[in-house]
Amino acid sequence: MGEARGKKSSEKTPVQTIVVLNRNTTWRCGKLEKSIVNHLYKRYKNFGRPSESIKDIMLNLNLTGEKTDSCIDALRRLEKRNIVTITPL
Repeated sequence: MGEARGKKSSEKTPVQTIVVLNRNTTWRCGKLEKSIVNHLYKRYKNFGRPSESIKDIMLNLNLTGEKTDSCIDALRRLEKRNIVTITPL
């Protein structure tokens, strides 16, 4: 029972974070990374807020199942290149 609680809390951690767009560049990015940056930029252009939760990004890009892990990996690569900033709530 203790293991299940640990897994639930670790599953909630990526979902309860905010992704903020720092730069609108997709040079040397993959397809998923480009779609994430374009999504954040369109949101910034329309609403004036360049930030969104990871859960909302996954819902808007229709990412389910195994693709959620690749989305989190793509976000970490974007953070490493200083294109986005990931901040926990």
